[in-house]
Amino acid sequence: MRDLQHVRPYGDTFDDGMVQFSFSLPIPFGEEAKEAARQFVAKMGVLEAQVVHSENLGEEMTFFIMYGKAPYEIDYTKIKVPKVESPVMDFYEINEFIRERIGRKIVVIGACTGTDAHTVGIDAIMNMKGYAGEYGLERYPEIDAHNLGSQVQNEEMVKKAIELHADAILVSQVVTQKDVHIPNLGELVDLLEAEGLRKRMVLICGGPRIGHELALELGYDAGFGSGTLAPEVASFIVHQIMKRDLV
Repeated sequence: MRDLQHVRPYGDTFDDGMVQFSFSLPIPFGEEAKEAARQFVAKMGVLEAQVVHSENLGEEMTFFIMYGKAPYEIDYTKIKVPKVESPVMDFYEINEFIRERIGRKIVVIGACTGTDAHTVGIDAIMNMKGYAGEYGLERYPEIDAHNLGSQVQNEEMVKKAIELHADAILVSQVVTQKDVHIPNLGELVDLLEAEGLRKRMVLICGGPRIGHELALELGYDAGFGSGTLAPEVASFIVHQIMKRDLV
């Protein structure tokens, strides 16, 4: 039985601590660059650091792939990660749940907000064709889904939520350089609260750097990361509507 209180990386043999790094340094390609990379990784506490690949990127920039042994271990049994706790139903179960428990179509609007123009995430959840074999919310007969697209300002999201009597708002954030997504997500919450709407709808955000813990801190009901499918989001929404008596 594996010891989950002393977990180390696994490379060639179990528990050998082998790790792989890839990074670039702003120095000219050559043997000196390789030595610089070795010293850099060694300062991170990695043992037996070795350069297995280096590449000249031009303009005195060098890319490296390195191996080494990490001397550290973690206690997996002490890890507690906030995550969405909601039963996940399939396409047919969700629609039946809405018909029998809610008794009307639910309205969901979604968009990439602020300056974000990357719609791949919101499209995977909203668009009729869906993603990875799962239909998007537009295909659900008991959901009135509205994909507003990209670069939608928060004020416009709130306006649409009022106009369509939205039950849920989905916000996708892919552009996160310099944490630009954090004030943008927070602004939407502030606007909804100012209109007295926040408690009347389910608010969800998602994206590569979005986790459930961050979502809760920003005032959202849930945060979903990369690879999330439409049934996970839809299941959470309908259970929240029932739990909070938003019918």
